[in-house]
Amino acid sequence: MKKLILLISCAVMALCANAQMVNPVHWTGETRGDSICLTATIDEGWHLNIIDIPADGDFDEEYAGTFSVTLPNTGEVEVRYNACDDKQCIAPETFYYSPETQIAANTEAVAVAEDSKSEAGGSLWMVFLMGLLGGLMAIFTPCVWPIIPMTVSFFIKRNGAARGTTNASAIRDALFYGLSIILIYVGLGLLITLIFGASALNALSTNAVVNIIFFLILVVFAASFFGAFEITLPSSWSTALNAKSSKTSGFLSIMLMAFTLVIVSFSCTGPIIGTLLVEAAGKSLLAPTTGMLGFAIALALPFSLFAMFPSVLKKMPKSGGWMNTFKVTLAFLELALSLKFLSVADLAYGWHILDREVFVALWIVIFALLGLYLLGLISFPHDDEDHKKTSVTRFFLATISLSFAMYMVPGLWGAPLRAISAFAPPMSTQDWVCTGNGSATGAHSVNGQITFTDYDEGMAYAREHNMPVFLDFNGYGCVNCRKMEAAVLTKPEVEEHMHKYVLISLIVDDKTELAEPIVLEENGRKVTLKTVGDKWSYMQRTEYGANAQPYYVQLNPDGSHLVESTYSYDEDIDKFLEWLKY
Repeated sequence: MKKLILLISCAVMALCANAQMVNPVHWTGETRGDSICLTATIDEGWHLNIIDIPADGDFDEEYAGTFSVTLPNTGEVEVRYNACDDKQCIAPETFYYSPETQIAANTEAVAVAEDSKSEAGGSLWMVFLMGLLGGLMAIFTPCVWPIIPMTVSFFIKRNGAARGTTNASAIRDALFYGLSIILIYVGLGLLITLIFGASALNALSTNAVVNIIFFLILVVFAASFFGAFEITLPSSWSTALNAKSSKTSGFLSIMLMAFTLVIVSFSCTGPIIGTLLVEAAGKSLLAPTTGMLGFAIALALPFSLFAMFPSVLKKMPKSGGWMNTFKVTLAFLELALSLKFLSVADLAYGWHILDREVFVALWIVIFALLGLYLLGLISFPHDDEDHKKTSVTRFFLATISLSFAMYMVPGLWGAPLRAISAFAPPMSTQDWVCTGNGSATGAHSVNGQITFTDYDEGMAYAREHNMPVFLDFNGYGCVNCRKMEAAVLTKPEVEEHMHKYVLISLIVDDKTELAEPIVLEENGRKVTLKTVGDKWSYMQRTEYGANAQPYYVQLNPDGSHLVESTYSYDEDIDKFLEWLKY
């Protein structure tokens, strides 16, 4: 329902074509002697990300809808933050509070970053489905699959010997065993939220340093699945729990057995859980717990089902090398996903080590190697001799992987690659293009489209050549911007019209520092613009009264409006063409 409402809202915005400021966080302040208490009330469906707060800040309380922090009374305090819902984020804003005047003012800013990161978005349902998928994948790993028949047989034999021929008690115990697994993993999700807090988890999705850490974590997980090493918990834990469960009886012993399963299977489930929590970070307060619930339900399901229908156990595939093949396949996918997090940091700070063609090249290599692995042409330490004999299933999977790699090849020279548009860096980072030239100073050309990333340079070129301007406010971390580029702006019927414009693309989350900070006034207060992104953020909200991306404006060469209406996120090509003047 949330997603439907959001989609309808986006459509209404586009039809009305009115600039609109988004302000989902409402701050208030109170002076308490030597301290100041700031409270943020967050609109339903949004979550708050604290980016920068005084070091002595003490978070009083933190729960859905409200955030409170106590700071030392230093005369004037400020908190740097942004907010996201499950479709967009607003760029960093600063809340100022002055005890003397009891007045606080927000500096509105432009929407930029990732929605909690990903096509999964902040929807709890999507996080739950991600967890469910992760749990299903974990079942087929070498650490879990062999345990299913052993555990279920243990329950049946134990209860059958004690109570005769009935298996009702065995079913009851196995169901409780599955419930115990669910409780353990959900408890882990709650524990993570309590330890790190909602604000810390939300901030993970937009922090460049944390995204680099996520990248490294996923690379380590992938190396583990490839067979370089195993991520395991101390064996003494499982030994102690196993001994304890054998000495106890009833539901307590079953709960201890569930703990033993969690510890023994950690070398396989750990990387999957880690990836899930990384993806859930920043979605919402309940996202980690919701994701773990989905994971645990899927993982516990076979234990309960096979206990109810033990005859099905005989039809299960036997343990073997296929499980390691499955595990290595997950390693390739985790390696590809890790690049998404490195890309966020690379784009935000302008390092240009992972421009679009580099990202695409790495994905081509990863999926090509996956195809060769599935064909048995390459192997890893834990693969057996049968790995070289390609099964029919592996053949078809290899065909899909190699075809996907071939599909991405044209992207090296600027093809839009709509299938990966939400993951790949924006087209503006593409250096290799099939056509066009950068004839203008400060401009580059993508598929013949003259593009500037500086407003003044772009307007000067437009005046010199008497061309209209297409002003594009977007962000490196803006998922909807990437979707519009892939689904609309790069369509041949749209490019035909876009080439008549000078495209000025202003990146509101560009963290390149200005030569000197710029001090301006906004809403009666002084604001300091420190980065290029700050400059374009200020421009959009003060000139056009909007702070959401993507946001498009058509201008004359002199800077006046070519078309009074503006355009926001809407993938309807006909509607977009109707809005264009030329």
